Amino acid sequence: MAAPPQFEHARYTQNRGAPIPAARQSMGRALIWFGSLGLLAMILLQILDATGTLPIGFENWRPTLYAYVAWAVALGTGQVLVRGEPGWRALFVLPAALFTIAVVVFPTLFGFYIASLDWNLSSLDGPKFFGFGNLVLLMQDPFYWNSLLNMVYYVALVLVEYAIAFGLALLLNADIKARKFFRVAFLLPFMLSPVAVSWMIGKSMLESRFGPVASFLRDIGVESPTFFSSPWVARLSIEVMDAWMTIPFMMILLLAGLQALPREVVEAAKVDGANAWQSFWKITFPLMLPVSVTAVLIRTIFKLKLADIVINVTSGGPGGATDTVSSFIFRVYRDRSNVGYGTALAVFYLIAIIIFLILMLRVANRLTRNVTDQ
Repeated sequence: MAAPPQFEHARYTQNRGAPIPAARQSMGRALIWFGSLGLLAMILLQILDATGTLPIGFENWRPTLYAYVAWAVALGTGQVLVRGEPGWRALFVLPAALFTIAVVVFPTLFGFYIASLDWNLSSLDGPKFFGFGNLVLLMQDPFYWNSLLNMVYYVALVLVEYAIAFGLALLLNADIKARKFFRVAFLLPFMLSPVAVSWMIGKSMLESRFGPVASFLRDIGVESPTFFSSPWVARLSIEVMDAWMTIPFMMILLLAGLQALPREVVEAAKVDGANAWQSFWKITFPLMLPVSVTAVLIRTIFKLKLADIVINVTSGGPGGATDTVSSFIFRVYRDRSNVGYGTALAVFYLIAIIIFLILMLRVANRLTRNVTDQ
């Protein structure tokens, strides 16, 4: 039997044995395209109006929100028209995808827009389009580059923290007395907030006049002990506080990895005559490398966000010696009220973090392959 005229030259999508006409599919694709073009056009008009290039008179960004909702409806309807039953199933995933776009993609793009503005809250002129002016100011800002250099120092010390955490994990994995007690005790610092640590240790214990550590050092003959007046001592003090709070996190990850190792391999190495160091370096460390890479990567991400302790203890001093990028950006917002420049610093730092983490993952993957292939 010949196909009906409305199905001639149609592309069919099987859906429980029922074909979907090409006209319906074309309608769905057209709906998606029109919705997408409408959203892009509205975003472009809002940007032109906000920058003063094409004054339209939008009071806020609410029209873009309405266009986004209309695009979401068009996208969902188009999926059903084009795909049929699979399109209905896609509607269950669509809200999560749209929510991700709304809270991740749009704010990031909006951050790029704000970074192009000359927007100081203390100015009566309001935001003005500045182009790449903030980027030029960033390149000439010695305090920002100093904070980036400090981040190199802080991130490099993650390897030291990893070595300490690995040693503690090996100790707690051994058959020692009160092992459960020490596991809980070593986890206690990780339960504290950075603000509590900064006040409990930085503002109290390490206080140069009345703090117990300074008093003890004076009692044993150290004159005028200070922990935050010298640049390198201040950096080390910040690192000690941050490491004391977060080393338990890496330790618990490594301890879980050690407990998952096959004991037969380690026992076979002992039977073959391998000593403790050989057993660790040739067996335990290679087998633990995937867990180690995960622990170091997550710890590095946490380290790149270091700000609370610096803000509460030193406010970046002395002379910006302890500043991290996050604490410096915070002070740009708080002290200068410069929204445009502060956002430009954050966007530049975000791009630098993405590039750094991609390179770090590539190096880690290559290292893992080299070790496991041996």
